[in-house]
Amino acid sequence: MMDWFVHGPLCHPALRQVILRRDVAAEAADLAGHAVHWVRGRALSVLCPGAGAAGMLLRGLSEDEQARLEFYEAVTGQAGRLVEVRVASGQLRARAGFSDAPAGPVWDQAEWAVRYAAAAVATAGDIMARFGVDAPEAVARRYDLMLVRGASRARAALAAPTTLRFAADPSDVQVATLRQPYAHFFAVEEVDVAYRRFDSSLSPVVTRAVFVTGDAVTVLPYDPRRDRVLVIQQFRAGPWGRGDPQPWLIEAIAGRIDPGESPEAAARREAVEEAGLVLDALLPVAQYYPSPGAVSEFIYSYVALVDLPDGVEGVFGVEGEAEDIRGHLIGLDDLIAMVGSGEAGNAPLILTALWLQRERGRLRAASGCGPV
Repeated sequence: MMDWFVHGPLCHPALRQVILRRDVAAEAADLAGHAVHWVRGRALSVLCPGAGAAGMLLRGLSEDEQARLEFYEAVTGQAGRLVEVRVASGQLRARAGFSDAPAGPVWDQAEWAVRYAAAAVATAGDIMARFGVDAPEAVARRYDLMLVRGASRARAALAAPTTLRFAADPSDVQVATLRQPYAHFFAVEEVDVAYRRFDSSLSPVVTRAVFVTGDAVTVLPYDPRRDRVLVIQQFRAGPWGRGDPQPWLIEAIAGRIDPGESPEAAARREAVEEAGLVLDALLPVAQYYPSPGAVSEFIYSYVALVDLPDGVEGVFGVEGEAEDIRGHLIGLDDLIAMVGSGEAGNAPLILTALWLQRERGRLRAASGCGPV
């Protein structure tokens, strides 16, 4: 029976419990001649040369538990080697996960726990659902995108109030079978599911499909002194796939929320990437599912108060992501007219424009402006 030395995220008990399906006893251990670092640009750890790598030693794992842990390590880019580790009782041989991933700064377990633990624990459930189904290499190719979904799961756990709607508990949705016929940048899941009906009985098992994506953020920059906004336009595959002959949409700045990132931080990052803007105050507009019948996406929409002088618009986008995004400065009245005509035809922009129309007087007064 092999002892396992784990480091970085696997020192987190809740993560190990999801992977191994039980709370495994662990003791502090140290691997001489090594140090734990972040994998550059990722929420993972890697062993590098150093004075000593602090980790945990897992003992008494069954063959199935070892296989599960080996699968998870392979998904996160690690392969096992036999090493000598130190514990309180002395020195012994154990298996440790090594990776050739590029190293970043020295690992900070406390920072990882605050920023990434909840997402990693949620993602581990999705990863281990593929154990015995997919090769770890196939799952590894989607790990970063799966972590985005895990972060969305963690935010979803902080549910909105249930003052009118049905207050569900876990037994009210019972999954018979879950299939994943497509998994790439997004995923499609088919589920055979029964759910609680309003007469307290369970529904028959029905099949539903879900287009799975991560949480997103939108932000509409507004200059209250000039009473104008900055909108962007870009080619969108969704309208094109519908057959829309004009698939370049007028939108608010938008993007996916990365793991370890708050919605507010994502809004500020996207404003720089898509419009070259550094935002001031962010005002929350709404948090919502844009199409809950079949899409898991959840959106956080904001208005940003910002100075928008002539010439601030331009063409932006992240190099390497095939983004080609043009900004436009338009008066708020012009935006409201575009909502009415249908030219501004996407839900986050419509919702935000109507919120801004309602709040316009208050925002302009707070900025020392008179009526429009």
